[in-house]
Amino acid sequence: MQSRQPIKNRFKGKVAIVTGGVNGIGRSVVEELCREGASVAIADLDDSGAELVQELAAAGFEVLFIQGNLAEEAYCKLVVDQTVARWGRLDFLVNNAFSFTAKGLDATRQDWERSLMVGPVAYATMAKYAVEPMKMQGGGAIINMSSISAFIAQPNRWTYNAAKGAVHNLTKCMALDLSPYGIRVNSVSPGWIWTREVYKAANLDGGGREKWDPIWGEFHMLRRCGEPVEVAAATLFLLSDDAAFITASDLAVDGGYMGMGSEGLGKQTRLAGSK
Repeated sequence: MQSRQPIKNRFKGKVAIVTGGVNGIGRSVVEELCREGASVAIADLDDSGAELVQELAAAGFEVLFIQGNLAEEAYCKLVVDQTVARWGRLDFLVNNAFSFTAKGLDATRQDWERSLMVGPVAYATMAKYAVEPMKMQGGGAIINMSSISAFIAQPNRWTYNAAKGAVHNLTKCMALDLSPYGIRVNSVSPGWIWTREVYKAANLDGGGREKWDPIWGEFHMLRRCGEPVEVAAATLFLLSDDAAFITASDLAVDGGYMGMGSEGLGKQTRLAGSK
């Protein structure tokens, strides 16, 4: 398991919203923001968010859980309104919640609507309501969680890959339009990360992580899957003042996945066989 040393008080006095913050990458972003001094509002459909808030509050962190469906515009507005009402400001928005609907030719109209509404449309709606409080204090930062799937073809993934591809270009358009207000917008594109969805795909009863990490690792130059905290670390960097001159950019946290290609994969496999 990977870990990191927090930068103490880097975000002291700052307020963030993290959508999909109860599990996986979102949860790790929430935890790392808290460890670095931020107050964090968690927006999620999962009602176990109340338990997470209790856990974080018991550790002395300032957190708020607002349960609801990001496909609904009224909920998106409510999240921002309650966050500002609680802490009087909003500095960061991390758009992370996303529908993991991965279908191809068999995708229904409802599958497409779910992929887009709890995806790029929700990202845009959250940003729409986050802009005003950010403008009032002279700026802020938005991170849109994208994916390696935004850039490549994968079998039977029309819905997911198209929705993530929309996030990639949405980020650039957001960055352009919000730059006059001092609001930076970037995206993060993880590779295979050990999250709930990857655990499901791995079928832990069929060998688990110790079996599948080396297999899926072959698709990454670093020969392993990533950890949520590694994505969180990159996200916090882009939110921080260290990234003050970075906007409209995508940061791949993919262990070299997109840089390798089939020739590199073949070489990696041959090297592994020679050990």
